Formats: sequence, C-alpha cells, structure tokens
Amino acid sequence: MGVNENRWLPPVAATPPPAAAPEPPIVPDPVPDPDRRQSWLGRLVAPLIALVAFAGKFKTVLLALTKAKFLVSSGSMLVSVAAYATIWGWQFAVGFVLLLLVHEYGHVIQLRREGIRDASAPIFIPFLGALIWAKSLGENAAAEARTALAGPIIGSVGAAVCAGIYLLTGDEFFRALAFTGFFLNLFNLLPVGFLDGARAAAAMSPWLWLLGVFGIVTLILVWPNPFIILIGILSIWETYRRFKEFRAGGEAVEKYYGIGKRDRILISVTYLALIAVLTIAMDVTHLERAL
Repeated sequence: MGVNENRWLPPVAATPPPAAAPEPPIVPDPVPDPDRRQSWLGRLVAPLIALVAFAGKFKTVLLALTKAKFLVSSGSMLVSVAAYATIWGWQFAVGFVLLLLVHEYGHVIQLRREGIRDASAPIFIPFLGALIWAKSLGENAAAEARTALAGPIIGSVGAAVCAGIYLLTGDEFFRALAFTGFFLNLFNLLPVGFLDGARAAAAMSPWLWLLGVFGIVTLILVWPNPFIILIGILSIWETYRRFKEFRAGGEAVEKYYGIGKRDRILISVTYLALIAVLTIAMDVTHLERAL
C-alpha cells in the first residue's frame, strides 16, 4: 500500500460555486407624457403665433405710413391756411393754399411721367409756399426742367379757372385769387436757387443762374419783405452750391447737363412763353386797390 503523506492535514472545505450575477431590473418602456408633449408643442407654436402677429402689425405699420403721407400733407395744409388767414382771412387763405396744391401736383404728375414713383406728398410751409421731394428729379437736366415747368403750367391752369369763375360771376374775390396765382407761378420762374426757373435754366444754360441772383437781389431791394429776404438768402446759397458743382465738371456733370439741342429749344420756348403769358394774365387780372 502506498503511504498518504497528507493525511495529517485537515480536510479542505469545498469552495462554493460563485453566486450568479443579479439580473438587471426590468425597466418598462417610457410612457409618453401628454403634458410634456404639450409643453414642446407650445414652445413651437408660440413663436409662430408671434411671427404671424408681427407680420400683421408690420402690415398695419406700412398701411399707417402710407396714410401718414396724407396726414402730414393735409395737416401742413391746415396749418398754412390758419397762418395765411391771419393776413387775408380764411376764404382767401383756403383758395391760395389750393392754388399751391395744384402747382405742386403738377410736379408730381410729371415726375410719374418721368418714371419716378417715390415723390412725396406736397408739404406746406407757411409764408414760404410748398414743396415735394424725391430721390431724383430725372436722369438729366432736360427731365429736371420738364418736372420744374410742369408746376407753373398746371398752376397757371388753376389760376385761369379762378379767372374764368370771375368772368362768369363778376366776383372780385376770384379775380384777386387769379392774380395771386399768376404771380405765384411767375415768381417761381426766377432762375435762381430751388425755384422752378432755376431747374429750367439748368437745361437752357446754367449761366442763367447768375441772372437769377441779380433778379432776386433786385426784388429784395425793391420790395424788402422778410419772407422774400429769406427765400432770397436760401436761393442764393443753393445757386452757389449748384454753380460750384457745375463748374467743377466731371463725367457725371457733363452727362447730366449735356442734353440735345432739340430739348434745349423746347424748354427755352416753353419757359419764355410761360413768362409772357403769366405777365399778360397778371396785367388783365390786376385789381386796383380802392382808396
């Protein structure tokens, strides 16, 4: 028999088998939370609603701006009527402002014919007349002259309507209004500053601006009215600015003033004919002041 040399060692306990790893808990599939969905939906819908609301307000703002032109124009008309009424009474003040309106819309109509659509509504400035503005008055001096002369032409038609009413009714009020309208349009033909005559002179010969300066200075000396003085100062400054630009030359300046001979002749004839017609019309409608 063989000898067991390890019989004196205590018996070794059997190693228990390793415990099985615990199984992970079963997690149920997440159930959609309707409140959470609604919150996300609200986050998406809220900006859309705000965008739609802004678009609606923007459209309203655009509509308001469109109407604002009318409001500014009509408001300045009322202010001018009130100012002139302090001198001539409200009836004559209304008639005078309407003649200014007709004159200014002559410019607007011609600007649209020249393809310029951004002309403002007429703005009235008490004791200084009225004005409109646009980004451009035409592509060259001929277009600028046509736009300028359209004011006195249409304005003279308005004054002629007053003269016609006088002939039909014998009312001296309309005779005085007609005379004032003819004078207004003739005054605007002075070739100086921002007056219509200066824009017509740009097509005939910018050197005529110097003649206009002489004319406005003479008018100030003969009739030293504070408003005439103010118009004269502004006109002389504008003439200086434009004449300096004209004398500086350059490709753009030469292109602007370099119009055809036919345009120069037509504008010159129209300009001189207007002066002649308005001078005669003033003489016919002149009303002697009663002593």
